[in-house]
Order: sequence, then structure tokens, then C-alpha cells
Amino acid sequence: MCGIIGVVQKNEKALGEKMGIIIRDSLKRLEYRGYDSVGYAIIDRNGRLVIRKAKGKIDDLLKRLEFERFDGLVGVGHTRWATHGPPSDLNAHPHTDCSRCIAIVHNGVIRNYQELRDELASRGHMISSDTDTELIAHLIEDYLREGFEMIDALGMIMRKIDGSYAFLVISCKETDKIYFAKKISPLIIGLGEGFNLISSDIPGLIKYSRKIIAIEDGELGYISPEKIYIENIYGERIDPLSRVKIIDWTIEQIERGGYPHYMLKEIYEQSIAVRNTLASVAEQIRDVINILLSDRDIFITGAGTSYHAALVMDYALKYYLGTRSTAFISSEISLYKKIFDKKSVLIAISQSGETIDTLNALRTAKERGALIISLTNSVDSAISRESHYKLYIRAGPEIGVAATKTFTSQVTFLLYLVSELLREQDPDTGSLIKKELEESPELIDRYIKKIDKESESLASILKDSRNIYVLGRDISLPVSMEGALKIKEISYVHAEAYPAGESKHGPIALVEKDFPVAFTSLGFEHNHVMVSNIEEMKARGAFIIAVAPYSDERIHRLADYSFLMPSMKTVAASILYVIPYQLLAYHLAVKRGFDPDKPRNLAKTVTVE
Repeated sequence: MCGIIGVVQKNEKALGEKMGIIIRDSLKRLEYRGYDSVGYAIIDRNGRLVIRKAKGKIDDLLKRLEFERFDGLVGVGHTRWATHGPPSDLNAHPHTDCSRCIAIVHNGVIRNYQELRDELASRGHMISSDTDTELIAHLIEDYLREGFEMIDALGMIMRKIDGSYAFLVISCKETDKIYFAKKISPLIIGLGEGFNLISSDIPGLIKYSRKIIAIEDGELGYISPEKIYIENIYGERIDPLSRVKIIDWTIEQIERGGYPHYMLKEIYEQSIAVRNTLASVAEQIRDVINILLSDRDIFITGAGTSYHAALVMDYALKYYLGTRSTAFISSEISLYKKIFDKKSVLIAISQSGETIDTLNALRTAKERGALIISLTNSVDSAISRESHYKLYIRAGPEIGVAATKTFTSQVTFLLYLVSELLREQDPDTGSLIKKELEESPELIDRYIKKIDKESESLASILKDSRNIYVLGRDISLPVSMEGALKIKEISYVHAEAYPAGESKHGPIALVEKDFPVAFTSLGFEHNHVMVSNIEEMKARGAFIIAVAPYSDERIHRLADYSFLMPSMKTVAASILYVIPYQLLAYHLAVKRGFDPDKPRNLAKTVTVE
């Protein structure tokens, strides 16, 4: 969840900028991961360890943290998301040992924190913060004092601590190296000429390198200006060059490009993202079609938005094929644990490929013999590496915390897969789904400015609302669920999604005059029943919002505010029909004075349980 960057260079001109500026700019590109404090450590040309850290956002701390002042050959930076200890200057990273010679930044959670803290305190260590991270610095200090080399000390610490971690260590006694260790939380090395970098995610290093090496669980090592050293926890050396991958993202793709926020930019990029997904999907799914057509139990899992994409596929499999599939939220894996066996296939969906809940679900299913198919946006992620079949949506970088274009790309990929599964049972419907998927990018381009304008107008009406219901039926329900999630996580308006028929079994009790209730209709569900649901809400004074085909006059006549959407005949409509909710959430956030790119308490990549 935190952002980590480490830079080591041969000389102070290798990257053309001061070390402090390099760290600042890299951390800025990692802000989307969510954070409450920021800090960095640099070893200057005199071998002195300089540390600056504080609670708050980078832009608000520029003068205090003095990024532009300090230079050096090695440095690490960190944006913290509090787990152990509240957000504070003291708890911000980096943390040091008693001698202030070792500095460490860390992402993850150490479960045996209290046991280690008590042990270190009993040995006379002065522990100044409430964090679990500081304990690692003191453990290193102990092992070095006993005569161990740094790499050996890290190996022993990895065996001693229980939890998840990705940490970087610099020492005033080894000013040409950054040491690292990884378990669960992601770490990626970026290769350069006369320099190397290491980060928690690709945007942190893409300005300087497009050649990357993903560190795997249970690995440790170091980077120096001209060398990469990796070994596993058993001391076996790894050839780093055998793992080099080239990233096709560009720095322009991860900049805002004239848009006021990443979220708005990425909403508008959805036509490009869907085209890119469609360009590669057919080739990728050849091997998995027969697996899904075989006599296997199909499970689909994800967290947050990825779970809603899983639901779209699950509903489509049931609706069109009558498949006994099951979609479940990844963190609820314990309920399904005993169901998996060698006849099971699990489709694990994750934008980042690092989501810890989804990774745990994958591992649980795999241990019981299930075949694993993953769908991610990140090449060589943890989830991809642990899957039998690796699929990629290729949506390009998504920086905004709220998933937008990755959702529509996930849905595109999964529905294309469904269309292929229909080839024998119902080829005409399969062809129609595929046709509407291929038409979606053009429809997005044609309608998005109109939807944007209408969403902004609706946001002006709703900006003081405290609640909203988002209702749907059948195959439109996952779209409503994704819409409600976007509204609550970005604008902080309490939004709940329900099946429209379920609303009369409790939720309708809250409805009073001007209570906003949105209805999603893709146009081919049981619309006559949906009309009855709308009339029930309207009779109680609800402010009715309709996201429905322009041809559905019955619904739009009842609505107080309508999005007149193009008429479509299949579940492919999900791709276009979610956009009004994405843009409504965005404009509500802006009008309510919140930054849609940095919602409070949320992180782009959740790597702690």
C-alpha cells in the first residue's frame, strides 16, 4: 500500500538531477497508492545519513522536507500508509537503528511485532516510534554487531519475522548499495546505465528505466550502480538477467496530459483501453477455452471493482450458458475453502496483480488442486506468477485510486471469453456479444462528452445529498454495484446498491422526499418489473435517476433525471452503462471539494490483509 523508491548511482550526474529531486518526483508518481506521511534518506558525498520525514502530503511539505537541497549517490524514499502506529512525523519512514547509520523503508505488516519489540527492548535498544518497521533496523544492527554481513543479516531477519514486507536498507558503511528483501508486498528493480533503481511499482521508476526485474517472494539482495545481486531465502543465487522484462508504458501515459485529475483522464481513455484489450484477447484465451468448456466447477474471484467484474462474468455465464459458476469476494475465501478440488478452476481478477486477498484466495484454491487462471493489468505480478494461465487486459497504467478503465477492460476481456464459450451452444448470441464489444470503443467516443456534461449537471443537484441508492435487476446489478462503489469511495456520499426487487424488503424504509434513487437498465432484463420498482420509489417522493436505453420511454417518463443511453442487445452494454456513474462520482467529488485521485483511507494496491 505504501510507495517505495530507492536509487543508487555511479556519480551525481548519472541521472541528471539531485538525488532529493529524483526521490521527490518518483514518490509523486506513487501517490496513487495512498499515503498519510512521506520521508526520505540520502547518504551524501561525506558519508553522512540525511533524513527528512513528516506527516502530510508531498506538495504541502516541499519547504519542510527540502528535497532540492540534498544530493548523494544513494537514497531511499517512502510514502506511508499507517498500519502500526498513527500517522505522525515520528512514525513516518525512514527509520534508523540506534547509531543512525542504517535507514530502512518498508511496506507491509509484521505480525509478531510485539514479541520482537519486547525482545529488542530487553537488549537495550531505544525504540522511538510505534511502527513495526523500526524493529527491522534494530535487528539488522544486532546481527551486524555480531559480525554478520548485511546480506546474511537480512536472510536471518526474513526467517525471524512473521508477516508481509518489502523493505529497502541503506547503510553509511556501504554507500554504494541498497539492500532489499521481499515477501508478498511488491518490489521491482529498474535497470539503468551507471545507476539502478528499485520501487514498489512501475510508475516510481518509469521516467528513468523501462527494463525491469520483478523480485519474487522469499528473495533478497542488493542493487549497486552496475550490479544486481539476488538470492533466495535458502542462499541460492538467482540470475537477474534471465528475468528482465521491457515495459511498454511511457512517461506520457502516467502524466495527466492536460486533464485536471487522473481519474477524468482515465475515464476518457476507456475507448483506447477497450481497443487495446480487444486487440490481444483472442490470442490469449486459446488455451483456456477448452478448460472452461470441460467438466469443471468455475469460480471467479476479485476484490472491490475486480469483484464486480467477476460478477459480470458470473451473471453472463448463468444468463447465456446456464453455467453453475460462482463469483465470490476474495477475502471470504474461508467459506469456499473446502469446495475446491482438482475439478475446480479459479479465475482470479486483480488490476495490480498484487492484491493480497486475491493472492490468498488463489493460493488456497491451488493448494486444493484447483487450476488457476489470472487476469491482471500488470505483467509479472505475484498473482500472474502463481497462476497456471496468465491473462492480461493491457489497459495501460491506471494512476487514479478508483478503478475506471481497468474495470471496463476487465469486463471486455471476460465477456469476450463468454462469447467464445458460446460458439457451440449458441453461436448467434456469441457473435452478437462479440460484435457489441467491438462497437463499444466507438460508442464510448461518441457518447462520453454528452454523458460528462449530464453527469456534471446531476452532480450539481446531488452535491448536498447524504445518501443514494443504485438499483438494478439481473445482469445490470453488477453495474449498479460498481456505480455505488465509485460514488462512495470518491465523493464520500453514502451509496448502496441493491437488486431493485430487494429494495422493498428494507431499503425503501429510508426513502423520503428527494432521496436519490438511481436505476440501471441495460434494456433486455425484466423491464416491466423495473418500472414497478421505480413507481414504488417515486410514490414515496424519491428523486429518480435513470441509466437506460433511450428507447425505453416508460422508464425515462418516470425519471427526474435521465441518461439516454444507446440501445444494445447484450451484456456488453455494461461497458458503456457504467460510465455515467464513473463521471457522476468524479463530479460529485470535485463539487464537494475532494480530490478524486486521492480518496481518504484508500490505496490503489492493497497488499495487507
